[in-house]
Amino acid sequence: MDDLLKVAPGDLPGAEDRFDRLRRIRWWRQDRLREARVLVVGAGALGNEIVKNLALLGVGNLLIADRDNIENSNLSRSVLFREGDNGKRKSEVAAREAQELFPGMRVQWFHGNAATALGLGVYRWADIVIGGLDNRETRLAVNASALRAGVPWVDGAIEELNGVMRFFAPGEGACYECTMNEADWQMVHRRRACSLLTREEMLGGRVPTTPTTASIVAGMQVQEAVKYLHGLPVLAGKGVQFNGHTHDTYVIEYARKADCPAHEAWDPVVELPWGTADPTLGELLSRVQGDLGAGAHIELAQEFVVALDCGACGKKDAFFGPLDGVPEEKATCPGCGGLRAPELTHVVRGEEPFLDLCPAEIGVPPYDLVLGRAGERKRAYAFAGDREAALGAAGGNGR
Repeated sequence: MDDLLKVAPGDLPGAEDRFDRLRRIRWWRQDRLREARVLVVGAGALGNEIVKNLALLGVGNLLIADRDNIENSNLSRSVLFREGDNGKRKSEVAAREAQELFPGMRVQWFHGNAATALGLGVYRWADIVIGGLDNRETRLAVNASALRAGVPWVDGAIEELNGVMRFFAPGEGACYECTMNEADWQMVHRRRACSLLTREEMLGGRVPTTPTTASIVAGMQVQEAVKYLHGLPVLAGKGVQFNGHTHDTYVIEYARKADCPAHEAWDPVVELPWGTADPTLGELLSRVQGDLGAGAHIELAQEFVVALDCGACGKKDAFFGPLDGVPEEKATCPGCGGLRAPELTHVVRGEEPFLDLCPAEIGVPPYDLVLGRAGERKRAYAFAGDREAALGAAGGNGR
């Protein structure tokens, strides 16, 4: 993640207050928005509208995460992008344009897969998360991360002239995973089961839609975020369906699943002085066991590949990282040319052959959290040594 973009002065002395019309709203608190910390995941059609709205409203601290570069097809649906931006990082350009709209905004951008490369500490920094996403797997990852961090998130989805906005808050109603039906899970499982060679292609979202639909849904998302930041009632555990053919809207309340595994918050949190590149996994496990007892183990925030196994010839090689980080050439067995299956883990118990590696070496992203667990006892650990690198000057005091 690059350093924070340069912060320019905000309102000009002597000029009419740029937020005068907003301040005329009886309950409005411009100071609350200036202090707010918002994480936007996805900088496509929805993300552009979300970022634009946040800048116009005077939100003071923004982090934009996206893994893609700008293409020609983005230009018809993305207000922040220009022809000269083709090939550039979406998150970087969106951050630049947001600060152009509101020079007083402190903007940080992150280019990478938010599902695997954005640490949980970044979510804990945020007051609220807003998603402009195009696939279920990333929504599941954002949902789990936001709930573990104890922050709400606002989901949006668009297709053709229709769209939906949903608000998910820890401990209040359903979460995104609660809304998944059997067909949704079958699609996710098919994607996870497909070979490493085709996985990236299957994850790519190419949804037909219009800039007008993106504007409507993103407007509802940001409106809910503004309400939340002001302490007003929000549609927690509910969604708003928009039918662009008839302009009908209606609210849906989703059923909360009591046994949904995503509801567990990772708390209390201990701020470690280490970054993910500092302790070995063995040293980290020793710290956890010193706190929780000799039988404690570590749970990682996601599954990581620890080996690539060829079922055809039996050759097995160590490999570490998130699944989306496996290079295409590594998916093919060097011995027989067959496709290799990844061996995954998210638990460190003490018998692993890679305890001498540091968390960063197996793929744990900067400023992430791990969970120590011993029976019913648990404690989360944040790699606070990475905070400045992950957030730049936008970190403030935060969480």
